[in-house]
Amino acid sequence: MIKQKVVVAMSGGVDSSVAAALLKQQGYDVTGMMLRLWSEPGKENSNRCCTPDAMAQARRVAGILDIPFYVIDAKDVFKETVVQYFLDGYARGETPNPCLMCNRKIRWRFLLDHALALGAEFMATGHYVRMQKAEGGMQNLFRAVDHSKDQSYVLHVLTQEQLKYALFPVGDFPKPEIRRIAAEFGLPTASRADSQDLCFLAGEDYRNFLQRHTPEILQPGNIVTTDGRVVGKHNGLANYTIGQRKGLGVFSPDPLYVVTKDATRNTLIIGALNELGFPELTAHGVNWISGEAPREPFRALVKIRYSAKEVEAWVSPMEADQVSVKFDAPVRDVTAGQAAVFYQDELMLGGGIIQ
Repeated sequence: MIKQKVVVAMSGGVDSSVAAALLKQQGYDVTGMMLRLWSEPGKENSNRCCTPDAMAQARRVAGILDIPFYVIDAKDVFKETVVQYFLDGYARGETPNPCLMCNRKIRWRFLLDHALALGAEFMATGHYVRMQKAEGGMQNLFRAVDHSKDQSYVLHVLTQEQLKYALFPVGDFPKPEIRRIAAEFGLPTASRADSQDLCFLAGEDYRNFLQRHTPEILQPGNIVTTDGRVVGKHNGLANYTIGQRKGLGVFSPDPLYVVTKDATRNTLIIGALNELGFPELTAHGVNWISGEAPREPFRALVKIRYSAKEVEAWVSPMEADQVSVKFDAPVRDVTAGQAAVFYQDELMLGGGIIQ
């Protein structure tokens, strides 16, 4: 019997290591593949996705599992797409999520193309998400069994064309079980710590990165209250986040928060806590996992950032891949550049970028 060939996107972490181990155990012909991503000169040892140590760990796991292992150079394409997307988003006054662009264009295009060129029938990752085939062959994405590790939010960008090649072996397991499985296989990544930092920031504050690469966007400007009063000066819109309270440099007897950022006027707008709530939002560039936009407004749970709790809302599809989202109650911290992702129970429907 000819085994089905699968390439596993390896990172040197426990999740992708266990993904490779489980697939081999299930009888697949497994190959490990790792991307060498861009790092600032001199910071190569700090890029958490592809440090020399992470690469050595992935190679060691491949050796233990007795599978081939390849490293693919993605430095240029990563910098041109993901890093530039990050810089451009802040230049527009947004707070971009570069992981979305990485999944769309690096992992599930650039790396997938390399996997298919190698003769693979599938590509697997260590993402915590579940996939099930529906009637007619359509692939549905569901939240992971372990909601605390669920990564469906950053995979709302995937299409049916990409999903027909996808495997997500760890989504059916809670994280402690994944570590136990890794230990059973004798994998050195079993106790490797997780990291949520952006890989190319190398553990550093994003503001320092922006200062080095796009200092021109960190121009001072006015801090203005929601009723139009100028109350201070900011030191660059990119240095502030929606909902921020500390570090505004504005005296007030009552707490003040960043309500929004006006990039066209280079103005930071602040207000009281009760002014933070947003009753609705518009998202653009919406991707529907099914490949088709719903024809009517529908009820959904909406997640407005990776770590946010889902909230109930009406979602109304609009023209040009846009949607209008009306929340049942005003929602804090709605931030342009982040994604709004839509769920019905465990099923993830799709999402788009908040305007």
